[in-house]
Amino acid sequence: MASVGQKLKDARIAKGLTLDDLQQTTKIQKRYLIAIEEGNYDALPGKFYVKAFARQYAETVGLNPNEIIQELDQELGMPASPEEQAETTSRVQKREELTRPQDNSLSAKISKYLPTIIIVVVVVAILGTIYAVAWGNHEKAKNQQIEQTNTKVAVSTDVKKPAKKKKSESSSTSKKEQKIVNVASAGSTFTYNVENAPSQSTIELGATGGSSWDAVYVGGAQSWQGTLQSGTTKEIQVPTGTSRVVLSIGNSNASTVKINGHKLNFLAQNSSLTVRKLVLNFTNGSSSTNAETQSQTQTAAQTQGQGQTVNNQNGYQTNQQQRYQQNNGRTNNYQTVTR
Repeated sequence: MASVGQKLKDARIAKGLTLDDLQQTTKIQKRYLIAIEEGNYDALPGKFYVKAFARQYAETVGLNPNEIIQELDQELGMPASPEEQAETTSRVQKREELTRPQDNSLSAKISKYLPTIIIVVVVVAILGTIYAVAWGNHEKAKNQQIEQTNTKVAVSTDVKKPAKKKKSESSSTSKKEQKIVNVASAGSTFTYNVENAPSQSTIELGATGGSSWDAVYVGGAQSWQGTLQSGTTKEIQVPTGTSRVVLSIGNSNASTVKINGHKLNFLAQNSSLTVRKLVLNFTNGSSSTNAETQSQTQTAAQTQGQGQTVNNQNGYQTNQQQRYQQNNGRTNNYQTVTR
């Protein structure tokens, strides 16, 4: 019959373990493991350590530790004490509890996490209630504000009634939006009517995608000239009462023009031109001034090709008055010549 040490050694070799592997796993010194395998129990500190190390050895290599201890007692010629038997029974019970299959069913998992699920549901419900109450208060306040605004508008509409028809018409006329209309084109010169312009206008020149040399003429005199680099702008304040401004643009494709904040799309008239002249006639929106400006623009378009100066509308009116005085005796037959 093989000894306890030989059984342990055979089981170790069968598992492919070396003494070094066993030492690392059990934390038992290698010399004690060799002594157990050789049956040299006197090399161990005492009989207690002999049994303890043999039990741990047997458990590691997969042998029944109780059987090994019984055989070891027979070899040593000493029966197991009641304390050792109780310890052996306790170890067996613990091993059975650890190896007992656990209940992994769905109901067991739900039971395990049920408290956590309940807490999460309660927290979500509380947060949802708080959000619903806050949203309801927000909507209520918003609706009240809208109702108050509507009430104020209704009251102001009832109180402010139109006073006179003439005042209403003049008010509607003054609120007309500014319009920029191209009225004439001759070569590289383009004429625009700036209708419904304010009493004092602002012209903004800009450059984008390149530089441009520009010049501004107000009332026939040069007001500004310079080169605008890409991304820069120049603002020109048109004096009050000015009716005509001329812009010389040196690089049309890289230039922008804004009149009182409204962009002038001058590239819509012959976008292939690089250098061009823009003639701006400003009107305040009245019909008589528009008629005078249109007459002046037409005269300018006719005389630009010949290099003549645009006739001043005031001089034209003076000539009309002189002709009227010369023919005072024939007032009923006088007819105003309109160009």
